[in-house]
Amino acid sequence: MATTSGRASKVKTSVAIPQLGWREARPATVVLVTGPEEFLAERATTAVRQQLRDADPALEVSDVDATSYAAGQLLTLASPSLFGEPRLIRVSAVEKCTDDFIEDVVSYLEYPDADTTLVLRHSGGVRGKKILDTIRAGAGGGIEIIVDELKSDNDKFEFALAEFDAGGRRITPGAVRGLVAAFSSSGSELAAACQQLMSDTSGDIDERDVDTYYGGRSEATAFRVADIAIAGRPGDALVALRNALESGSDPVPVVAAFASKLRVMARVMGDRRSSAELAGAIGAAPWQIDRARRDLNGWSEGGLATAIVAVADADANVKGATRDSIFALERMVSVVANYGLR
Repeated sequence: MATTSGRASKVKTSVAIPQLGWREARPATVVLVTGPEEFLAERATTAVRQQLRDADPALEVSDVDATSYAAGQLLTLASPSLFGEPRLIRVSAVEKCTDDFIEDVVSYLEYPDADTTLVLRHSGGVRGKKILDTIRAGAGGGIEIIVDELKSDNDKFEFALAEFDAGGRRITPGAVRGLVAAFSSSGSELAAACQQLMSDTSGDIDERDVDTYYGGRSEATAFRVADIAIAGRPGDALVALRNALESGSDPVPVVAAFASKLRVMARVMGDRRSSAELAGAIGAAPWQIDRARRDLNGWSEGGLATAIVAVADADANVKGATRDSIFALERMVSVVANYGLR
Protein backbone atom coordinates (compact mmCIF):
# COMPACT_ATOMS: atom_id res chain seq x y z
CA MET A 1 0.00 0.00 0.00
CA ALA A 2 1.33 3.45 -0.86
CA THR A 3 2.38 5.41 2.16
CA THR A 4 1.94 9.08 2.84
CA SER A 5 5.68 9.59 2.44
CA GLY A 6 5.35 8.76 -1.24
CA ARG A 7 6.31 5.09 -1.44
CA ALA A 8 4.40 3.03 -3.99
CA SER A 9 1.89 0.40 -2.94
CA LYS A 10 1.47 -3.08 -4.30
CA VAL A 11 -1.26 -3.82 -6.80
CA LYS A 12 -2.69 -7.32 -6.75
CA THR A 13 -2.34 -7.87 -10.49
CA SER A 14 1.18 -8.49 -11.80
CA VAL A 15 2.72 -5.50 -13.55
CA ALA A 16 5.68 -4.93 -15.84
CA ILE A 17 6.08 -1.18 -15.29
CA PRO A 18 7.45 0.93 -12.42
CA GLN A 19 4.91 1.74 -9.72
CA LEU A 20 5.76 4.89 -7.81
CA GLY A 21 4.44 7.01 -4.99
CA TRP A 22 3.12 10.46 -5.77
CA ARG A 23 6.25 12.17 -4.49
CA GLU A 24 8.23 10.23 -7.12
CA ALA A 25 6.11 11.37 -10.06
CA ARG A 26 8.11 11.95 -13.25
CA PRO A 27 7.47 12.21 -16.98
CA ALA A 28 7.18 9.13 -19.19
CA THR A 29 5.51 8.41 -22.51
CA VAL A 30 2.47 7.28 -20.50
CA VAL A 31 1.81 8.18 -16.86
CA LEU A 32 -1.06 6.29 -15.27
CA VAL A 33 -2.27 7.98 -12.07
CA THR A 34 -4.49 5.63 -10.05
CA GLY A 35 -6.17 5.76 -6.67
CA PRO A 36 -8.89 7.71 -4.87
CA GLU A 37 -6.97 10.61 -3.29
CA GLU A 38 -7.69 13.42 -5.72
CA PHE A 39 -5.48 16.13 -4.25
CA LEU A 40 -2.45 13.80 -4.35
CA ALA A 41 -3.26 12.93 -7.96
CA GLU A 42 -3.30 16.65 -8.74
CA ARG A 43 0.08 17.04 -7.06
CA ALA A 44 1.55 14.19 -9.10
CA THR A 45 0.20 15.60 -12.36
CA THR A 46 1.46 19.08 -11.49
CA ALA A 47 4.92 17.67 -10.74
CA VAL A 48 5.03 15.98 -14.15
CA ARG A 49 3.98 19.18 -15.90
CA GLN A 50 6.54 21.27 -14.01
CA GLN A 51 9.38 18.89 -14.86
CA LEU A 52 8.43 18.95 -18.53
CA ARG A 53 8.15 22.74 -18.53
CA ASP A 54 11.50 23.11 -16.78
CA ALA A 55 13.04 21.00 -19.53
CA ASP A 56 11.33 22.98 -22.31
CA PRO A 57 9.25 26.14 -21.68
CA ALA A 58 7.59 25.62 -25.08
CA LEU A 59 5.61 22.67 -23.66
CA GLU A 60 2.16 22.43 -25.23
CA VAL A 61 -0.52 21.31 -22.73
CA SER A 62 -3.92 19.85 -23.65
CA ASP A 63 -6.72 18.66 -21.36
CA VAL A 64 -9.20 15.94 -22.26
CA ASP A 65 -12.33 14.80 -20.41
CA ALA A 66 -12.66 11.07 -21.01
CA THR A 67 -16.40 11.16 -20.25
CA SER A 68 -17.11 13.13 -23.42
CA TYR A 69 -14.27 11.87 -25.58
CA ALA A 70 -14.83 11.68 -29.34
CA ALA A 71 -13.08 9.20 -31.63
CA GLY A 72 -9.77 10.43 -33.01
CA GLN A 73 -9.26 13.22 -30.47
CA LEU A 74 -6.20 11.66 -28.83
CA LEU A 75 -4.47 10.85 -32.09
CA THR A 76 -5.00 14.43 -33.27
CA LEU A 77 -3.52 15.94 -30.10
CA ALA A 78 -0.56 13.55 -30.11
CA SER A 79 0.30 13.91 -33.79
CA PRO A 80 3.85 15.16 -34.46
CA SER A 81 4.20 18.93 -34.27
CA LEU A 82 5.65 20.90 -37.16
CA PHE A 83 8.18 22.55 -34.85
CA GLY A 84 8.72 19.56 -32.60
CA GLU A 85 7.46 21.10 -29.34
CA PRO A 86 6.94 18.59 -26.53
CA ARG A 87 3.32 17.92 -25.63
CA LEU A 88 1.53 17.03 -22.42
CA ILE A 89 -1.95 15.53 -22.70
CA ARG A 90 -3.82 15.29 -19.40
CA VAL A 91 -6.88 13.07 -19.39
CA SER A 92 -9.36 13.15 -16.50
CA ALA A 93 -12.11 10.71 -15.48
CA VAL A 94 -10.72 7.66 -17.27
CA GLU A 95 -12.91 5.59 -14.93
CA LYS A 96 -15.91 7.07 -16.82
CA CYS A 97 -14.47 7.01 -20.32
CA THR A 98 -16.29 6.39 -23.58
CA ASP A 99 -15.81 3.25 -25.68
CA ASP A 100 -14.06 5.36 -28.33
CA PHE A 101 -11.53 6.46 -25.74
CA ILE A 102 -10.68 2.88 -24.78
CA GLU A 103 -10.22 1.93 -28.41
CA ASP A 104 -8.04 4.94 -29.24
CA VAL A 105 -5.81 4.63 -26.16
CA VAL A 106 -5.18 0.91 -26.67
CA SER A 107 -4.29 1.66 -30.29
CA TYR A 108 -2.07 4.61 -29.31
CA LEU A 109 -0.15 2.50 -26.81
CA GLU A 110 1.22 0.37 -29.63
CA TYR A 111 3.15 3.33 -31.08
CA PRO A 112 3.20 6.25 -28.58
CA ASP A 113 4.72 9.52 -29.73
CA ALA A 114 8.17 10.06 -28.23
CA ASP A 115 7.60 13.81 -27.77
CA THR A 116 4.26 13.37 -25.99
CA THR A 117 3.56 12.65 -22.34
CA LEU A 118 0.10 11.16 -21.85
CA VAL A 119 -1.21 11.40 -18.27
CA LEU A 120 -4.26 9.24 -17.55
CA ARG A 121 -6.16 9.83 -14.30
CA HIS A 122 -8.18 6.82 -13.09
CA SER A 123 -9.72 7.10 -9.61
CA GLY A 124 -11.04 3.53 -9.36
CA GLY A 125 -13.65 1.10 -10.61
CA VAL A 126 -13.78 -1.40 -13.46
CA ARG A 127 -14.49 1.00 -16.31
CA GLY A 128 -11.35 1.45 -18.38
CA LYS A 129 -9.75 -1.68 -16.93
CA LYS A 130 -8.58 -2.73 -20.39
CA ILE A 131 -6.47 0.43 -20.57
CA LEU A 132 -5.00 -0.15 -17.11
CA ASP A 133 -4.17 -3.78 -17.83
CA THR A 134 -2.57 -2.90 -21.16
CA ILE A 135 -0.37 -0.21 -19.61
CA ARG A 136 0.57 -2.39 -16.64
CA ALA A 137 1.57 -5.15 -19.04
CA GLY A 138 4.19 -2.81 -20.47
CA ALA A 139 2.55 -1.38 -23.60
CA GLY A 140 3.63 2.19 -24.26
CA GLY A 141 6.58 2.09 -21.86
CA GLY A 142 4.64 3.84 -19.13
CA ILE A 143 4.76 4.19 -15.36
CA GLU A 144 2.06 4.13 -12.69
CA ILE A 145 1.69 6.68 -9.92
CA ILE A 146 -0.42 5.36 -7.04
CA VAL A 147 -2.35 7.82 -4.85
CA ASP A 148 -3.93 5.81 -2.06
CA GLU A 149 -6.41 7.47 0.27
CA LEU A 150 -5.19 8.89 3.57
CA LYS A 151 -7.47 6.77 5.75
CA SER A 152 -6.02 6.24 9.20
CA ASP A 153 -4.63 8.78 11.64
CA ASN A 154 -1.28 7.08 11.12
CA ASP A 155 -1.49 7.76 7.36
CA LYS A 156 -2.25 11.42 8.05
CA PHE A 157 0.46 11.66 10.73
CA GLU A 158 3.11 10.30 8.34
CA PHE A 159 1.85 12.52 5.54
CA ALA A 160 2.08 15.67 7.66
CA LEU A 161 5.56 14.77 8.88
CA ALA A 162 6.67 14.25 5.28
CA GLU A 163 5.19 17.63 4.30
CA PHE A 164 7.26 19.46 6.90
CA ASP A 165 10.34 17.40 6.09
CA ALA A 166 9.98 18.26 2.40
CA GLY A 167 9.65 21.92 3.39
CA GLY A 168 12.80 21.77 5.52
CA ARG A 169 10.90 22.54 8.74
CA ARG A 170 10.80 20.81 12.11
CA ILE A 171 7.55 20.16 13.95
CA THR A 172 6.95 18.50 17.30
CA PRO A 173 4.98 15.23 17.44
CA GLY A 174 2.36 16.94 19.59
CA ALA A 175 1.86 19.62 16.95
CA VAL A 176 1.41 16.99 14.26
CA ARG A 177 -1.16 15.21 16.42
CA GLY A 178 -3.01 18.50 16.81
CA LEU A 179 -3.07 19.03 13.05
CA VAL A 180 -4.33 15.50 12.42
CA ALA A 181 -7.08 16.00 15.00
CA ALA A 182 -8.09 19.33 13.46
CA PHE A 183 -8.22 17.97 9.90
CA SER A 184 -9.17 14.34 10.45
CA SER A 185 -11.85 14.43 7.76
CA SER A 186 -9.91 15.91 4.85
CA GLY A 187 -6.47 15.09 3.52
CA SER A 188 -6.49 18.10 1.21
CA GLU A 189 -7.28 20.46 4.09
CA LEU A 190 -4.53 18.86 6.16
CA ALA A 191 -2.07 19.45 3.31
CA ALA A 192 -3.16 23.09 3.02
CA ALA A 193 -2.81 23.57 6.78
CA CYS A 194 0.75 22.22 6.69
CA GLN A 195 1.66 24.64 3.93
CA GLN A 196 0.03 27.58 5.74
CA LEU A 197 1.92 26.85 8.94
CA MET A 198 5.22 26.75 7.09
CA SER A 199 4.37 29.97 5.28
CA ASP A 200 3.13 31.93 8.29
CA THR A 201 5.57 30.84 10.99
CA SER A 202 9.33 30.77 11.47
CA GLY A 203 11.54 28.33 13.35
CA ASP A 204 10.34 25.08 14.83
CA ILE A 205 6.57 24.52 14.93
CA ASP A 206 4.99 23.37 18.19
CA GLU A 207 1.58 22.81 19.77
CA ARG A 208 1.09 26.50 20.49
CA ASP A 209 1.39 27.36 16.80
CA VAL A 210 -1.17 24.72 15.84
CA ASP A 211 -3.53 25.85 18.59
CA THR A 212 -3.19 29.49 17.50
CA TYR A 213 -4.14 28.75 13.92
CA TYR A 214 -6.50 25.78 14.21
CA GLY A 215 -7.50 25.34 17.83
CA GLY A 216 -11.02 26.52 17.07
CA ARG A 217 -11.81 23.81 14.55
CA SER A 218 -14.54 21.49 15.75
CA GLU A 219 -12.46 18.34 15.26
CA ALA A 220 -9.63 19.69 17.39
CA THR A 221 -12.09 21.00 19.99
CA ALA A 222 -13.76 17.58 20.26
CA PHE A 223 -10.47 15.84 20.98
CA ARG A 224 -9.57 18.51 23.53
CA VAL A 225 -12.79 17.81 25.44
CA ALA A 226 -12.04 14.08 25.32
CA ASP A 227 -8.47 14.60 26.54
CA ILE A 228 -9.61 16.63 29.54
CA ALA A 229 -12.34 14.14 30.47
CA ILE A 230 -10.11 11.08 30.14
CA ALA A 231 -7.55 12.79 32.38
CA GLY A 232 -10.16 12.77 35.19
CA ARG A 233 -11.08 16.47 35.32
CA PRO A 234 -14.90 16.52 35.38
CA GLY A 235 -15.40 20.24 36.03
CA ASP A 236 -12.95 21.34 33.34
CA ALA A 237 -14.33 18.77 30.91
CA LEU A 238 -17.91 20.04 31.25
CA VAL A 239 -16.73 23.63 30.80
CA ALA A 240 -14.75 22.60 27.70
CA LEU A 241 -17.82 20.78 26.35
CA ARG A 242 -20.09 23.80 26.81
CA ASN A 243 -17.52 26.09 25.19
CA ALA A 244 -17.21 23.68 22.28
CA LEU A 245 -20.96 23.55 21.75
CA GLU A 246 -21.28 27.33 22.04
CA SER A 247 -18.56 27.74 19.40
CA GLY A 248 -20.51 25.57 16.96
CA SER A 249 -19.15 22.06 17.49
CA ASP A 250 -21.58 19.33 16.49
CA PRO A 251 -22.35 16.64 19.11
CA VAL A 252 -21.62 13.75 16.71
CA PRO A 253 -17.87 14.41 16.24
CA VAL A 254 -17.55 15.05 19.98
CA VAL A 255 -18.83 11.55 20.71
CA ALA A 256 -16.65 10.18 17.88
CA ALA A 257 -13.55 11.70 19.49
CA PHE A 258 -14.34 9.99 22.81
CA ALA A 259 -15.03 6.68 21.07
CA SER A 260 -11.79 6.85 19.10
CA LYS A 261 -9.62 7.43 22.16
CA LEU A 262 -11.36 4.94 24.45
CA ARG A 263 -11.22 2.26 21.74
CA VAL A 264 -7.43 2.44 21.58
CA MET A 265 -7.17 2.53 25.37
CA ALA A 266 -9.24 -0.65 25.64
CA ARG A 267 -7.11 -2.44 23.08
CA VAL A 268 -3.79 -1.61 24.75
CA MET A 269 -4.88 -2.16 28.36
CA GLY A 270 -2.85 -5.01 29.83
CA ASP A 271 -0.94 -5.69 26.60
CA ARG A 272 2.81 -5.68 27.27
CA ARG A 273 3.95 -5.69 23.67
CA SER A 274 6.01 -2.77 22.39
CA SER A 275 4.32 0.20 20.76
CA ALA A 276 5.66 -0.84 17.36
CA GLU A 277 4.30 -4.38 17.71
CA LEU A 278 0.91 -3.20 18.92
CA ALA A 279 0.65 -0.57 16.20
CA GLY A 280 0.71 -3.23 13.51
CA ALA A 281 -1.67 -5.50 15.41
CA ILE A 282 -4.43 -2.96 16.03
CA GLY A 283 -3.93 -0.54 13.15
CA ALA A 284 -2.82 2.47 15.17
CA ALA A 285 0.34 4.55 15.12
CA PRO A 286 3.02 3.96 17.79
CA TRP A 287 2.44 7.46 19.16
CA GLN A 288 -1.24 6.62 19.61
CA ILE A 289 -0.27 3.53 21.60
CA ASP A 290 2.04 5.58 23.83
CA ARG A 291 -0.63 8.23 24.34
CA ALA A 292 -3.30 5.61 25.16
CA ARG A 293 -1.02 4.05 27.78
CA ARG A 294 -0.52 7.43 29.42
CA ASP A 295 -4.26 8.06 29.30
CA LEU A 296 -4.89 4.78 31.16
CA ASN A 297 -3.45 6.21 34.39
CA GLY A 298 -6.26 6.08 36.95
CA TRP A 299 -8.45 3.75 34.91
CA SER A 300 -9.63 0.27 35.85
CA GLU A 301 -10.87 -2.37 33.46
CA GLY A 302 -14.41 -2.09 34.82
CA GLY A 303 -14.37 1.70 34.67
CA LEU A 304 -13.20 1.65 31.07
CA ALA A 305 -15.99 -0.77 30.16
CA THR A 306 -18.57 1.50 31.81
CA ALA A 307 -17.21 4.52 29.97
CA ILE A 308 -17.37 2.73 26.62
CA VAL A 309 -21.03 1.84 27.26
CA ALA A 310 -21.72 5.48 28.15
CA VAL A 311 -20.14 6.62 24.90
CA ALA A 312 -22.18 4.08 22.92
CA ASP A 313 -25.36 5.36 24.60
CA ALA A 314 -24.41 8.95 23.82
CA ASP A 315 -23.73 8.05 20.21
CA ALA A 316 -27.26 6.67 19.84
CA ASN A 317 -28.77 9.61 21.66
CA VAL A 318 -27.07 12.35 19.63
CA LYS A 319 -28.16 10.56 16.46
CA GLY A 320 -31.85 10.70 17.34
CA ALA A 321 -32.58 8.25 20.16
CA THR A 322 -33.39 11.18 22.45
CA ARG A 323 -34.44 14.78 22.01
CA ASP A 324 -31.96 16.10 24.58
CA SER A 325 -28.57 15.48 22.97
CA ILE A 326 -26.89 18.02 25.26
CA PHE A 327 -27.90 16.09 28.38
CA ALA A 328 -26.62 12.90 26.72
CA LEU A 329 -23.27 14.55 26.03
CA GLU A 330 -22.97 15.93 29.55
CA ARG A 331 -23.74 12.54 31.07
CA MET A 332 -21.12 10.89 28.85
CA VAL A 333 -18.50 13.47 29.79
CA SER A 334 -19.33 13.08 33.49
CA VAL A 335 -19.00 9.29 33.38
CA VAL A 336 -15.70 9.42 31.46
CA ALA A 337 -14.23 12.22 33.58
CA ASN A 338 -14.93 10.15 36.70
CA TYR A 339 -13.06 7.15 35.25
CA GLY A 340 -16.31 5.30 34.59
CA LEU A 341 -17.06 5.02 38.34
CA ARG A 342 -20.53 6.52 38.11
